[in-house]
Amino acid sequence: MWRMVVPWLMGSLSLGEVIPVGAGSYTTERPDGCAALPGEIFRVDWLEGPVPTNQWWSSLVWERFSQNLFPHPLAMVCQEGGLAVTYPGAAIVAAHNAIMGGGLDRQGDFVIGHSATDDFPDARLAGSSAWFVTAEFARAEAVMRLSFGHGSPFVFGEVVGGTAELRFAEKPVVWSEDGSTVGVRVRGRNYGLFGGAGSSWELTGDRVLTNTNGHGYFSLALLPDGEKGTLAAFGRCAHHHIVDSRVIPTIAGGEVRTRYFVKTKAREGNGEGTIFALYPHQWKYLVGEAGSQSYRSVRGEMKLLPGASFETRVPLQGVLPMFPLESIANREQMRAYLKEEADKTKEGFGDTYWEGKHLGKLATLSGIAGEMKDEKLQRRFVGEIRKRLVNWFTAGPAEKSPLFYYDRHWGTLIGSPASYGSDSQINDHHFHYGYFIRAAAEVARLDPVWARKWGPMVELLIRDIASAGPADPLFPRLRGFDLYAGHSWASGHAKFADGNNQESSSESMNAWYGMMLWGEVTGNSEIRDLGTFLYNTERTAVEEYWFDVAGTNFPQDFPQEALGMVWGGKGAFATWFSGEIDCIHGINWLPFTPASIYMGRYPEYVKRNFEMIVAKRKEGRDFNTGWGDLVVMFNALDDPGMAVAHLETHPSCRLEGGNTHAFMAHWCHTLDKFGRNDSGVTADHPFTNVFLKKGKKTYVAYHFGNGEKTVTFSDGFKLMAKPGMTVKSFPD
Repeated sequence: MWRMVVPWLMGSLSLGEVIPVGAGSYTTERPDGCAALPGEIFRVDWLEGPVPTNQWWSSLVWERFSQNLFPHPLAMVCQEGGLAVTYPGAAIVAAHNAIMGGGLDRQGDFVIGHSATDDFPDARLAGSSAWFVTAEFARAEAVMRLSFGHGSPFVFGEVVGGTAELRFAEKPVVWSEDGSTVGVRVRGRNYGLFGGAGSSWELTGDRVLTNTNGHGYFSLALLPDGEKGTLAAFGRCAHHHIVDSRVIPTIAGGEVRTRYFVKTKAREGNGEGTIFALYPHQWKYLVGEAGSQSYRSVRGEMKLLPGASFETRVPLQGVLPMFPLESIANREQMRAYLKEEADKTKEGFGDTYWEGKHLGKLATLSGIAGEMKDEKLQRRFVGEIRKRLVNWFTAGPAEKSPLFYYDRHWGTLIGSPASYGSDSQINDHHFHYGYFIRAAAEVARLDPVWARKWGPMVELLIRDIASAGPADPLFPRLRGFDLYAGHSWASGHAKFADGNNQESSSESMNAWYGMMLWGEVTGNSEIRDLGTFLYNTERTAVEEYWFDVAGTNFPQDFPQEALGMVWGGKGAFATWFSGEIDCIHGINWLPFTPASIYMGRYPEYVKRNFEMIVAKRKEGRDFNTGWGDLVVMFNALDDPGMAVAHLETHPSCRLEGGNTHAFMAHWCHTLDKFGRNDSGVTADHPFTNVFLKKGKKTYVAYHFGNGEKTVTFSDGFKLMAKPGMTVKSFPD
């Protein structure tokens, strides 16, 4: 998928060993203040290597039997009798604060069981790929392996020591029967059952269908309708069992071109290919056309596409490390803002999240000070980042914090002090470490020697959240990023009835932004391009599933303009920490950085959302309350004049804890001077922005290298970028 240099950083680790990494180090002993991870991992004995966590199916490895799993369009749960399967899209409903699919109980529409046993002691992970997973159920000689994944209407099965047995929640209606292929309807939902050639499905009583005379394999599929022609179409690829799924992205021509493909094993014949169910963020950017059939899901319509692969092309949204000097309207005021921040002292070290937020502020302030040519202030900000990172990146033999320790049993790097379950649940690592990575990139931009010394520790953090390939001996591939769903998951264990979840999509975006910057400043194109892929892919998911910018995915009767949390089985207008409307929206905006520009790709949506927020806020247009500063900054993506007026009236306005007056001013005045984000123009260089105001375009590029670089924009404009920031407007 991607290539990343992975040094072998560990030999045989003894308890409490301090492992040197470049100039830094980490420990393998859990500090006293960090909670322990579980001792048992539910995977088959022969499956080795770092444990995949933070995926939609992760409860499978944390519990004897899984919590509810949501491989849309299906939903399922591993239980004592086997795998319960249902179609939640058949009954999607909207409430004031949620979008919910039909319920999933432990019987589902039916349970896939084994003829030789009524129950199993557990279910265990028996393999996974980019978006497919295999669960194994075993009791003595009775073994059943079931494979399923995102965007697949199929469940593929292997059975040893017996045959497949489907136990229905109510009497199924058999509407087509042709030897080994049967069409059934249960609870109004249609399924195709596909046994091996020569087998048959026999009804025992009125609720059990057994695949007799089978060959040790079978499959079943959710059907979009109850037509025999549809059953036949699914039957033509039903015995192409998916054994691998992969994603290959390419950054080219101002686009992220992503190819999704599966490898199949033909249990019968020699065919290949399957039927995909594409999410909105996929079919809207599809090369070619999806079919007319579809499923419903809590993410929106999923369109069917037959084949062995498909490709999407997503336009690149450029990012800048900081905004240009030209948009600082009042330089004396800005200098005062910067000095105020520099004079603040922060004693000690926070946990990985709050320390990260502090590092993020310092990185932003450094960029502004640099554009102001105030080297003294910039040295103070960068010096503070450097001092703090070096402390975190060094583990002493008796030290407890701040440091990182590696849990070899689970394969994860944990910061101490931890927070929000980042230790015992492996939660939120991309949120926390993204701040560290971005801050390190700001130091590296100015101090290449420091980057060479401490870079191995930075890249260890990157590998924890986004290791590029399956051969990494320390970390699982892309720990929290869901390659098919297009976004990240925050919970390490996903032990919830609604599956996994992610609240702060914007902090996920911040992590990928940090990777882009780190890769560029250190000359590591693999990390830069991986960050670019993750940033732009998750950006489309945010637009579709958190914001629904086009109004095509939320149910028509859902009364909100955004979600606070995306879950496997629902969308929630809520947060983990507050019911205030500023927080529900703001948690998916912060931290505001130059990379937050992606939220302004659809200014008409910004306007619509802002107006609803104002109408529902207890304080209305009094933005000097709550997270009003974030509301103002979000609205600046559509109406920067309003934001500038607010700052002029309230130059010392109340701030969310990760924000600063300096960046708030730079953000608002940049949009006021240059205009809105012109999302219709891309470039062949990822570190660009294009703004549009009253027909005038302003092209901004940041060049990290030496000499001049020609940046070509999709509208034909060419910019000769000098080292650092270059700003050109057309027409002048």
